Amino acid sequence: MRTMDYFVTGTDTDCGKTFVSATLLARAKSKQLSNLAVKPVAAGCEIENGCLVNSDAKQLMSQLNQSISYEQVNPVALKPAIAPHIAAQEVNLDLSVENLAQHCRKVLAKPHDFGVVEGAGGWLVPLNSTETMADLASELQLPVIVVVSMKLGCISHALLTVSSILNMQCEIFGWVANRVQPEMSRFEENLTTLKKRMPGKYLGCIPHIESGSVEAAIDYILLPTETQR
Repeated sequence: MRTMDYFVTGTDTDCGKTFVSATLLARAKSKQLSNLAVKPVAAGCEIENGCLVNSDAKQLMSQLNQSISYEQVNPVALKPAIAPHIAAQEVNLDLSVENLAQHCRKVLAKPHDFGVVEGAGGWLVPLNSTETMADLASELQLPVIVVVSMKLGCISHALLTVSSILNMQCEIFGWVANRVQPEMSRFEENLTTLKKRMPGKYLGCIPHIESGSVEAAIDYILLPTETQR
């Protein structure tokens, strides 16, 4: 089969990009598909065994069935839990789309069936004074999957995000609704509006899962190749 690689972005920080990415990887694994993931930049890392590691990158790694090192999954690990360009400045590190794209391509060149590159923050989070995470997605030319954080304001956030993606001439493959909060006023009405207005394939809605278990979410989401329920 043809390799399926996607860039996963979200409507804002803490919208559940990693959880959705990990769930997609887990579903691919359950279908006996070999999978890979890259989290090129991660802020908010902690020291383990003398190295900076990120919990999001570790969650992605927990769902992989290919042998890959932490550094391959997350080449840039930054300690402060702040915007990547600010965290990088504080440690005198220059982030560039060219270098990050080169790393992503090297990892995705490994034989696999399904892969994700997960962004940091929202679509337009800066990487340096002139480039953003959106520029990385554009350089990689991967179809984009948008994670929509289902809360008050999600319709505007989602439509602004997709407008920017399309303005950069990137392909929106699909989107996932993620219930980050247990309760949301007029949830069904908001979801219906998004289904009418969002471009790309609706891949599912993940309910609020208190345990944060990927296994509990796997049946609520579709792989890009699967037929809509």
